[in-house]
Amino acid sequence: MSSRDIVEDSSNDHQSGVEMPQTQASPMHPVKLKRQMLRRERRERRTADLIKQEKEIDNQMQEAAIERARELDTTVRGKYSIWRKEYENPNSDSTVKLMRDQIIMAKAYATIAKAKNETMLYNSLIKHSRESQLSIQEATTDAELHPSALDQAKAMGHILATAKDRLYDCVTIARKLRVMLQSSETNVNLSKKKSSFLNQLAAKTVPRPLHCIPLVLTTDYHLRNYEGKDFPGKEKLEDPSLYHYAIFSDNVLATSVVVNSTMLHAKELDRHVFHIVTDKLNFAAMKMWFLVNAPVGAAIQVQNVDDFTWLNSSYCPVLRQLESSRMIEYYFKAHQSSSLTAGSDNLKYRNPKYLSMLNHLRFYLPEVYPKLDKVLFLDDDIVVQKDLTPLWSVNLQGMVNGAVETCKESFHRFDKYLNFSNPKISENFDPNACGWAFGMNIFDLREWRKRDITGIYHHWQEMNEDRTLWKLGTLPPGLITFYNLTHPLERSWHVLGLGYDPALNQTEIQNAAVVHYNGNYKPWLDLAIGKYRSYWSRYVMFDNFYLQLCNLNE
Repeated sequence: MSSRDIVEDSSNDHQSGVEMPQTQASPMHPVKLKRQMLRRERRERRTADLIKQEKEIDNQMQEAAIERARELDTTVRGKYSIWRKEYENPNSDSTVKLMRDQIIMAKAYATIAKAKNETMLYNSLIKHSRESQLSIQEATTDAELHPSALDQAKAMGHILATAKDRLYDCVTIARKLRVMLQSSETNVNLSKKKSSFLNQLAAKTVPRPLHCIPLVLTTDYHLRNYEGKDFPGKEKLEDPSLYHYAIFSDNVLATSVVVNSTMLHAKELDRHVFHIVTDKLNFAAMKMWFLVNAPVGAAIQVQNVDDFTWLNSSYCPVLRQLESSRMIEYYFKAHQSSSLTAGSDNLKYRNPKYLSMLNHLRFYLPEVYPKLDKVLFLDDDIVVQKDLTPLWSVNLQGMVNGAVETCKESFHRFDKYLNFSNPKISENFDPNACGWAFGMNIFDLREWRKRDITGIYHHWQEMNEDRTLWKLGTLPPGLITFYNLTHPLERSWHVLGLGYDPALNQTEIQNAAVVHYNGNYKPWLDLAIGKYRSYWSRYVMFDNFYLQLCNLNE
């Protein structure tokens, strides 16, 4: 082919719309070409498999639909009508709600009728309101209503229709309903305050059996001359190689449950030592109980907090504050109220536990137990469900306190407990720092002494003399004292909330090593949440002579 022919061919190609590449592409490497072919084959196979799988699913669905159609019994018509009586919802409350709404409207119209001297209509509305209220009573579902309730609702409907025809005025009705709404809100708030006050009062009241138990124990203690008796195993009390528990309580029954439940699940029974500290009033009763009901293998020590001569106002800031006239004024006078509801918010400030050194003694563990290296602190409102000895082997990584964190919920962080508007707090602590729980804490007393934890506690207690950093309790100063010195334990070690939250996860409770009745609904009170009570009561010795004498029954 001549060069002229080539030029002509090129010109023809260009004119026919075929663009010639400027440069010739380099040939593809055989390996790369092979990979492309393999990828294409895999894609095609996957596509074919998916199409096949989809067809199989469609066929299965069609077969299932055909099978269901064959089994369906269509011989009885009307059997599946939603209006039939047997298909009514047993929990329906539509009629109850209707009747309550009717009562509200009847009261609104009655007020207007009285203002307009419609005496007969007013009397009729009041009469039907009372009858409807009697029909409803305490019913929450339609099934609980009296059989005549529906007739009463119809009669009320007729009188309301009459009232509407004669009295209806949109502006007047709206104004009246608004007044009723505000009045109802006021009554609800008033009821909440009363309920809160009575709740706090009931939670702080000692039931008769619990008041009886220490009385009969104290009487027997002195009548039977148990003052001179002591517990066996005194050589174990300062042995750091054993498992030591600290319980500070004035409740004999609650303390017995803590000890019983711990020992029931414990291994190496002869290696457990319980150090119980109580007050002067309950010392004889507490000692008497454990002298006659000593747990098998365990060593027991019962002490009177008033015998700790070193625990005085010159050494302990909180004791000095509790004895001050300002604190007495704060707890007993400034917050006393002339009315039931006005004082409901402040009743907790007069809770005896906040005035008891037993509650603050947890910050003096090295002074109480100078020869020990580790102590497991237990509150008296806990129940042990598993062996706790592995806690002594937990590596606290140089921390002082081992505790379960409670900031799974956002409101259990430092800003809930401390006053971050005060620069002393805001400059030293993170408001989002995670809170933790007292109630089951493993304390390394060697690190405690090395870091002078009690000194830190004293420093912050003195700074809070005017109560501007936190108001009350031991958890806020605990969070401050052990800030960045707390090692988080697994949550299953300590489940909280059995004293206030009825919606806890039942599986978590059953799997927990320790369950904690923190809150007002203690398991020994009538207020206790029923479904949680059994976790505590199973460790109560109901066949005990003293408990039977005081009529404490399951």
